[in-house]
Amino acid sequence: MAVLVSRYNDLVTARLLDGAWQCFRDNGVPEARVDVIWVPGAFELPVAAEAAAASGRYAALVALGCVVRGETPHFEYVAGEAVRGLGNVALAHRLPVGFGVLTTDTLEQALARAGGAAGNKGYEAVDAALTTADVLGQLTRAAPRD
Repeated sequence: MAVLVSRYNDLVTARLLDGAWQCFRDNGVPEARVDVIWVPGAFELPVAAEAAAASGRYAALVALGCVVRGETPHFEYVAGEAVRGLGNVALAHRLPVGFGVLTTDTLEQALARAGGAAGNKGYEAVDAALTTADVLGQLTRAAPRD
């Protein structure tokens, strides 16, 4: 698996990555089987995910980032392109992409979702990717029906 992590808002994304590592441990995935790939920001997550998916090396990807609303429309553009791009990668490659990109109004809300009162969305993104990879494997192995 590969985990793509945004360096922007790293106070938050480092905590999301901590949650991701905990989910891997809870599911028995050895650390050596996980590549962590750092990118500048959430906007760069899709292109890195595309390259990772195209490499054929990974059974699933996880994208971790944090976009906090500001005073300009920048938030909508970055968050929207991250969502669209990561979704496109998942569909084009039939590859699970766990979505752990927070889109919040404040830093406090982001921290609450990165190991605070609202849990850890990094953990949840890994869990979603692992579960979806299992489902896709079951569908691939299923015998065709008459």
